[in-house]
Amino acid sequence: MNVEFHFDFGSPNAYFCHKLIPEVEARTGAAFDYIPVLLGGVFKMTNNQSPALAFAGIKNKQEYSRLETQRFIEKHKLTAFKRNPDFPVNTIQIMRGAVAARIDGYFTDYVDAVFQHMWEEPKKMDEVDVIRAALDASGLDGEKTLARIQDQEVKDTLLQNTEASVARGTFGSPTFYVGDEIYFGKDRLRDVEEAISGS
Repeated sequence: MNVEFHFDFGSPNAYFCHKLIPEVEARTGAAFDYIPVLLGGVFKMTNNQSPALAFAGIKNKQEYSRLETQRFIEKHKLTAFKRNPDFPVNTIQIMRGAVAARIDGYFTDYVDAVFQHMWEEPKKMDEVDVIRAALDASGLDGEKTLARIQDQEVKDTLLQNTEASVARGTFGSPTFYVGDEIYFGKDRLRDVEEAISGS
């Protein structure tokens, strides 16, 4: 069964899922295929917007959302998480970096590193010097990655990933596909596991 995780580093909920996916894989024997998509592009193609904007005028909605997030963090012991003071971060460079890392064979290390520098040791990961220093600190070649994200193949692949994801039903991040079935959000990870297990 094909299981896909469509993600953007700019989503804290994608970070939460990334930290929990190894547990799901261990319990089910499934291997999640990580698909980098550009959340800004998804929003534009679907006429969607971030929850911070969508719910800005709704009394008590944002406060409840923060409460639910804190409950999720405590339930799953995601104690390394820290809110990024520069949120929202323009993720186009680091998402192109994910595409380049996938092509060049260091995708897993790259994904771990960027999620760390976004949501555990938060940095403004839309500035070239910050990205380079963060990748270098994680044992990756920051300069090489920054050069690769200028390649047309990398840019085109991220756009194609995003367009294909939206065509399947994606409207935000994180989105999962188990076969042809779509599941959205961190709270659907249990449903994803049940779909994989057939229960």
